Amino acid sequence: MADSKPSISAPNASHTADVNGGNVDPAEARFSDFCKNGLALDAKTRAEALKLFGETKHLLQTNVSGIGSGTPEEAERFWFVFILYSVKRLSSKDRDNAEERSDDCGVTLCQILRAAKLSIVEFLKELPHFMVKAGSILSCRYGTDWENRLEAKELQANFVLLGFLSKFYKRAYLEFFLASDANMDKQSTTGSPTDYLSEYHRFGWLLFLAFRTHVFSRFKDLVTCTNCLVSILAILIIHVPVRLRNFSILDSPKLVKKENKGVDLLASLCNNYDTSEDEIKIRMEEANSLIAEILKKKPRLASECKSENLENINPDGLTYFEDLMDASFSSNLDILEKDYDDAIQVKSELDERLFINEEDSLIGTGTLSGGSMSTTGVKRKFDSISSPTKTVTSPLSPQRSPVSHGNRSLGVASSKITATPVSTAMTTAKWLRTVISSLPAKPSPDLERFLVSCDKDVTNDVIRRAQIILEAIFPSSTLGDHCGTGSLQSANLMDRIWAEQRRLEALKLYYRVLEAMCRAEAQILHATNLSSLLTNERFHRCMLACSAELVLATHKTVTMLFPAVLERTGITAFDLSKVIESFIRHEESLPRELRRHLNSLEERLLESMVWEKGSSMYNSLIVARPSLSAEINRLGLLAEPMPSLDEIAVHINFSSGAAPPIPSLQKHETSPGNNGDMRSPKRLCTDYRSVLVERNSFTSPVKDRFLALNNLKSKLPPPLQSAFASPTRPNPGGGGETCAETGVNVFFSKIIKLAAVRINGMVERLQLSQQIRENVYCLFQQILSQRTFLFFNRHIDQIILCSFYGVAKISQLSLTFKEIIYNYRKQPQCKPQVFRSVFVDCSSARRTGADLTILMICIEQRSAQDHVDIITFYNDIFIPAVNPILVELGPAATNMKSNRVPEVNNNNDAQCPGSPKVSPFPSLPDMSPKKVSAAHNVYVSPLRSSKMDALISNSSKSYYACVGESTHAYQSPSKDLTAINNRLNGHGARKLRGSLNFDDVDVGLVSDSMVANSLYLQNGSAASTSGTPLKTEQPDS
Repeated sequence: MADSKPSISAPNASHTADVNGGNVDPAEARFSDFCKNGLALDAKTRAEALKLFGETKHLLQTNVSGIGSGTPEEAERFWFVFILYSVKRLSSKDRDNAEERSDDCGVTLCQILRAAKLSIVEFLKELPHFMVKAGSILSCRYGTDWENRLEAKELQANFVLLGFLSKFYKRAYLEFFLASDANMDKQSTTGSPTDYLSEYHRFGWLLFLAFRTHVFSRFKDLVTCTNCLVSILAILIIHVPVRLRNFSILDSPKLVKKENKGVDLLASLCNNYDTSEDEIKIRMEEANSLIAEILKKKPRLASECKSENLENINPDGLTYFEDLMDASFSSNLDILEKDYDDAIQVKSELDERLFINEEDSLIGTGTLSGGSMSTTGVKRKFDSISSPTKTVTSPLSPQRSPVSHGNRSLGVASSKITATPVSTAMTTAKWLRTVISSLPAKPSPDLERFLVSCDKDVTNDVIRRAQIILEAIFPSSTLGDHCGTGSLQSANLMDRIWAEQRRLEALKLYYRVLEAMCRAEAQILHATNLSSLLTNERFHRCMLACSAELVLATHKTVTMLFPAVLERTGITAFDLSKVIESFIRHEESLPRELRRHLNSLEERLLESMVWEKGSSMYNSLIVARPSLSAEINRLGLLAEPMPSLDEIAVHINFSSGAAPPIPSLQKHETSPGNNGDMRSPKRLCTDYRSVLVERNSFTSPVKDRFLALNNLKSKLPPPLQSAFASPTRPNPGGGGETCAETGVNVFFSKIIKLAAVRINGMVERLQLSQQIRENVYCLFQQILSQRTFLFFNRHIDQIILCSFYGVAKISQLSLTFKEIIYNYRKQPQCKPQVFRSVFVDCSSARRTGADLTILMICIEQRSAQDHVDIITFYNDIFIPAVNPILVELGPAATNMKSNRVPEVNNNNDAQCPGSPKVSPFPSLPDMSPKKVSAAHNVYVSPLRSSKMDALISNSSKSYYACVGESTHAYQSPSKDLTAINNRLNGHGARKLRGSLNFDDVDVGLVSDSMVANSLYLQNGSAASTSGTPLKTEQPDS
């Protein structure tokens, strides 16, 4: 039943350490030569790098086949880059005195990669593997905060962000200017615009990089960067020679805002790109200051200048530099180049000038984060990296046919059909700017009425908590430590302004949603005293964290990636998972992209984060499953007590004029009887029941596509108060359950539903029978119920992959782990670390007599805990634990299984974690076309994401409606469907030449639920999944 592990050989014979007689190890000799001759590193840096290489060399030798293409030579080059990047980022001189780095060799990551002949994409794909393997060594050498200081995730997100911005900038530039300068001996303008762009295009990008370096040194988000590029575009329009324009000022469809004095340039650009005119004016002023300070140019009011470039343009509010692009233009480019060179030498980051030349081989042409998004040619990369589960291609979205993914081009410059990551972000930011920012930054009168009506007035508590928590998430007092080399004083000011703006947006969103929740609660309870909800500390922090995360997701920040909000608010992933669905439900105007973001977050929480060490889920699990308490305590998995507000305030040096510390707050957090802080899972609480979530049809993104489908009368989600109460508190809903048992039941049901989607996707790819699918699903449920400890510190996909192989073995199928991994790589949620690095506990392995492979790895790592590949985990951990369950799924147990299924089918309630009963595989979304007319060949097929953008483009929004996408700003989809049906039926619209007739089909008003059932859910009238052949696909070439 166990699979033989592929042999992993040393790179070659010469790579084996040979210290006899004082000989130098060949691998170390090659690394030393690479540092000295290939990069000319100074002796101090070289010595530190050699020491780290020596400490991690054994990891390279045992993981050659898992690095890059698996060749010893390439694996060694990867390891060289990993070591040098770690030393550059983590060495003491970098940590204590950033300015010393300018006196160093100043080697950059790009220089290291060029010397190693590796691309940035290849490096970013393999870096997480190195971090997992060498994590314990890096922690011992550089401290436990090494991962935060390494900033690997930020580096990857920044790389993708710049790819988006460079494409946006090139597209916008080509809308206004020719691709090349006829005065330069370059490629003809008849060539492809992607091959060459003029020096003016390069000037604009260098000015943008100076903006990033000097003006906003820390918070480099997509929205702010786009505003900067739009302001730079305005500067180019009024300075680039008129001969290079491909538009007419008076006739251009891009410049539609006209006044008596001429075209309003800024208003027109803001109209084109959904930017804020106030923001663009601020960015213009900052850009003009950069030009004056760096290039030493004298600014003049445009209204005082006579230039061909300014004809027919309203000069009010514009600044003009007469000598910016004259004979000194080449020297201006050199100055900007030199300025950026100085910055990159100090920061040791990516050379961002690469992005104006997509042909540079250093960028790379591979794929990142799951294999569904191309690194150089396809959009949405930023979402895939900042969130491991894509916000657009979600694993919980209706499963597409595996062969349906097409590569979509970004299109020509004038195309309005295809939405881009930048345009999507700007549209979402417009919602934040127009709907949220206009709200008051304090509780509304209605919300204040609820706060005052509690057992005691909690208004001051709520206000103070919000101030402290949001200050912790968006700090402004310690920004000086992160300013890098920004020589201009505006860097600190920009960061403070940015942080203050984000705090206000999150605060207003928090108050808005909190008021909606209170209003719904009061209507159900027929009371305004909501003390049980409004005095819960953990609930409020989760709400604040969710609000802040949505603000961060709107702006697409690079340096504050999830789970930063969890760390700064003192809550855990399990805490946040309890509030996501209520938050979505009570903010109806939330844009589609933000709903998708919360969907992706919930998937991340369920698949791995909730299972990590320190999750508060374990505090509930030891109450719901006492038999697991010994293992949980032995591994040290329990969550630490939630820090008090006063502790957070001291940590962030909170002194923004807020009210002094309120004694009642500290009492709420430390009192043994309060439900706001789970310092002890043994507390009791007598608060009355909150029924906020019980009578609303909206469910979480994980659950909504399954409940209507299965026609199950499953338990409603636990009330919010129960979800945040002490684990041992009796559930007010009855049934004899504790709050911990109820919460764990709901959590397990979400896990099972997520697993069902992923199991089904793998079955389709592997072209397996439905009996195999049933067996894998059954095995997964039983492991979750009876072998829950296998999930501890692991990813649920690791259990799914092992379940597939185990079922294949017991069913005597010819299916190898290699085939399983090959097809898993094509899944949208795939991350190589899932099958490369599986957690094992060596102390447990010793006690259970596990295979020597794990023990030897632990000895080599000098650690009690380590990560192994999935085959080792399967052979040595999974099979010994699961074998008794797996045997029951074999052919000999078929009769026993058939006798057990009817009993399960009669139980529609959520299963208790300890129950041996399992449910049959649920019906999943079927993306196949369905016939809707008995008399005619009329079919309805769910709309695929690849075609959605074209249908909802500006030119056609009034004719199409997609589920979850409004045809008008922030309008409910149900209103769209009503309007479309009225138009089709001729109500209040011009007479159509013909009418649609679906014969027997009732063309009445279509409700949201009907559309959901038709498009995403396979209802009872449709052919069941079990009765239709599974989709198949050919392996990728």
